Amino acid sequence: MAQKQSPEKQVEALLQTIDPSEFADASWRHTLSVLLNVIEQQQLQIKELSEENQKLRDENNRLKGEQGKPEIKSNKPKGFKNNHSSEKERHTPKNIRKVVKIRT
Repeated sequence: MAQKQSPEKQVEALLQTIDPSEFADASWRHTLSVLLNVIEQQQLQIKELSEENQKLRDENNRLKGEQGKPEIKSNKPKGFKNNHSSEKERHTPKNIRKVVKIRT
């Protein structure tokens, strides 16, 4: 099954396939190079502005008392590397002696 690429990835892949040296006319090569540079700069600016916009939306929602976009964290365990649980202590059998009274 083919995975759908994000628009940013599609544009990046398309820009990689364009080779300005294939054009015979020097003015076309220069024009194409300039346009490709402008597109790349605009992509970076759009990405930065989108991230800033999301941060501002989250801050606005937080100030209104609503929740912002959830921060999804990785599944990597944090904190202690050793198991500090008392699980072993609870399940370890203890030596219990029964006192047996002998009736005489």
